[in-house]
Amino acid sequence: MICQECHQRPATLHFTKIINGKKTEVMICEKCAQEKGEMAMVAGGHGFSINNLLAGLLNMESNIQQTKANAFPKTEEKRCPHCHRSYKEFVHLGKFGCAECYKTFNDQLNPILKRVHSGNIAHIGKIPKRIGGTIYLRKQISDLKEVLKVHINQEEFEKAAEVRDKVRSLEKRYEAQEGGDEL
Repeated sequence: MICQECHQRPATLHFTKIINGKKTEVMICEKCAQEKGEMAMVAGGHGFSINNLLAGLLNMESNIQQTKANAFPKTEEKRCPHCHRSYKEFVHLGKFGCAECYKTFNDQLNPILKRVHSGNIAHIGKIPKRIGGTIYLRKQISDLKEVLKVHINQEEFEKAAEVRDKVRSLEKRYEAQEGGDEL
């Protein structure tokens, strides 16, 4: 595809802007992006990585925490028990040292994840439309079965019966959509 700005060079960048609910997509070359100031990510000829993006999000959070921390005496910095990486190192590098870091720094990560995922802590993902109906039903059934177990363990049998009925209803819908295939 040719750059939509200069109509000369091949477009290498795809920008999507959403302003007041209006979506605009632009395909431009690097030179036009630099000239328009659209691309802080190519500043100085350096590429932009997902680590830089994450580090930027984390630095925003750490600036607030640094201001608060300066008002109080210094405490020992929390480190991952497995790889010994500190949260400060994570913020600087934009990536963790191991899987245990996610558990260790969970309290600091939750506000960031909520901001990135529009208020959610878990990434749910997207389901393709053509097969999404059955996948979504299976997920609902699975979630309701977990809720059912909780109600049974807490001896809330009336609530459990309501959930059981919902599960049965969804299972019937699933079977009708799948043509009778089993879960």
